Amino acid sequence: MAGVLPGRGFDTRLRIVIFACVALLAGCTDRSFTPVTPEALEIGSPATVFAATTREQEQDGSFGPERTERLSLLELTVSIPPDRRPGRLDFGYGQANPEKQFILAGQKVFNRPDAFTARLREELARQPQGNRELTLFIHGFNSTQTETAYRAAQLAHDIEMPGVLMIYSWPSKGHALGYAYDGDSVVFARDGLENVLLRLGASGIDRLTVVAHSMGSFLLMETLRQIDLQQPGWTSRNLDGVVLISPDLDLDIFRSQVTRLKEVPQPFIVMASEKDNVLNLSRRLRGLQSSERLGQISSAALIADLPVTVIDTSRFSDEAESAHFVAATSPTLLAMIADARNMTNLFEAGGLPLERAFPGIVSYSREYLGIDLAGGAR
Repeated sequence: MAGVLPGRGFDTRLRIVIFACVALLAGCTDRSFTPVTPEALEIGSPATVFAATTREQEQDGSFGPERTERLSLLELTVSIPPDRRPGRLDFGYGQANPEKQFILAGQKVFNRPDAFTARLREELARQPQGNRELTLFIHGFNSTQTETAYRAAQLAHDIEMPGVLMIYSWPSKGHALGYAYDGDSVVFARDGLENVLLRLGASGIDRLTVVAHSMGSFLLMETLRQIDLQQPGWTSRNLDGVVLISPDLDLDIFRSQVTRLKEVPQPFIVMASEKDNVLNLSRRLRGLQSSERLGQISSAALIADLPVTVIDTSRFSDEAESAHFVAATSPTLLAMIADARNMTNLFEAGGLPLERAFPGIVSYSREYLGIDLAGGAR
């Protein structure tokens, strides 16, 4: 993976152009409120998305960007439009079109945590015993709660993900100019995510996987570090997989977070792309002395000593709807991810299933391959 190195600083005119373009794009659509439209299910297919959030609930019933220490628990129903290309996600706002757009078709807020847990277990019980899986998705920068539910539902639908789907919705500003606010919010949201993970770990789930995107990767890693400092080994005992997609995370910070875990859960996957211009901009904004962003590392060798698997998604960027979310918006990669789940089941007794599923784009750590740091076999 060839890195894109920052220049010697931003030209003032370039800053103005970027600011103007972002402001123009941010002002096109009112994303602050999405009405609940049950009749969308007359056309679209329903998807159940459980949610936990530290967003403050607004008067209109939506959960906005304001922060609260209170953890709200919900069940959302998303209407998925028919006949759409895998990876394509059109948001529905206001007068949405269920033929073409994802629409919020239902929202139930639970007043008691035990009622939420009972409903979650009811949904898990629909799965075969021993295969009661839950995937927790954590969104990134500039996301509303409804958009997060849409993205999670789209990704789960396109890779035919088994089990139950849940999101942790931290209080993002939901605005392209809210980067600083969102950066503070992920720090604020750590305790809420810790609460959620500890609840899920005690829920008797057969398999718990956590997927985090962009800035949400920093939130997840900080929370796992926080939990493991209090309960050493909790992370590896309770998580059956971690996937960081386009992580907007400083490489040095990531290394410090991983090394504080008593044991890193496996598989631990980082999906990165050298063509991720959002992360390139993120690094430039931090100055020349900043470390590489994990989601855009120039070489997997930079973290080869860590028990982490890197999947280079660069070659799929051109066909993807979003270069900052290739894993969810490239039809080809989505199909490969779907196949990887089956191949992991087939080859979990031995071999390297991810290498078989993603030929030529997977880099394993030396520890995973059984090679010591001096280069010899163990």
